[in-house]
Amino acid sequence: MKRLVLTTAIAAAVLVVAAGRPAAQAPAAAAPSIQAELLKDLTNQKEQMGKIADAMPEDKFGFKATPAQRSYGEQIMHVAGANVMIIKALGAKATPPTMNPKATAKAEILKALADSYDFGIAAVKEQTDQTMMQAVQGPAFLGSSTRTRITYFVLNHAMDIYGQMAVYLRLNGIVPPASRNSM
Repeated sequence: MKRLVLTTAIAAAVLVVAAGRPAAQAPAAAAPSIQAELLKDLTNQKEQMGKIADAMPEDKFGFKATPAQRSYGEQIMHVAGANVMIIKALGAKATPPTMNPKATAKAEILKALADSYDFGIAAVKEQTDQTMMQAVQGPAFLGSSTRTRITYFVLNHAMDIYGQMAVYLRLNGIVPPASRNSM
């Protein structure tokens, strides 16, 4: 084990020196950024939610697991509407998208979802790490919260609905996109 550690350390030093700088001048890792991490998470979630939303055929967008629940399309519109409503609390200059909360056409629903994430991404891009740590008045259920907390609430809420959407897909014999490569 000691030999492996020593060999790894020597190899690392050789790579640094081979790159033309002494080991003591190796570049430091970039400092973590709250804003950058949130942008990465929102961008990744936009893609993930877009894939699961698109996985259901349009003729099944009205499917409900039980009569009391939202339809598949309504679940997606719920995420889109919540994203916009909650992200507005960041106080961004970005213009929130307009959407039809009663949309039933798949294309219109998918566009509303994508637009809601684009709005969130634009709002977070306006921020800095310092402003992300400032408290603002969030929706009543969050109260005074940092912009970071508000943004992570948006991310967490969407994942809750994602789980419900995965069940809707499976009840229709469709494997959710994120599960297709793990089988």
